[in-house]
Amino acid sequence: MRMLSTGMLLLVASGCTSMLVGGAAYDSGADERSQSAVASDAAITSEIRSRFAANPVVGMFNIGIRTYAGAVTLSGAVSSLAAQEQAGQIAGGADGVKTVHNHIKVEKR
Repeated sequence: MRMLSTGMLLLVASGCTSMLVGGAAYDSGADERSQSAVASDAAITSEIRSRFAANPVVGMFNIGIRTYAGAVTLSGAVSSLAAQEQAGQIAGGADGVKTVHNHIKVEKR
């Protein structure tokens, strides 16, 4: 009986160990950017968010802003083409922005 318990323990432990080791090898939150690049992208996003909030046309919409290596991607929906274009212009004018991908949709409400 003792040998059976020890064998079961080894099987369970070996299975858990491989899951732990395998799981530790994959880090889904890994980011290949340096800390300074991550900080720079965060500063760009923050500046754009502040500019959007201060703008009477764009500030009323919930626009998503993602920045990666200076490339800004805008998402969400606005009610006019003018608001969509203005959001792109505002984002493009922020310090450090290299390019803007404007994926904002115009939806009539």
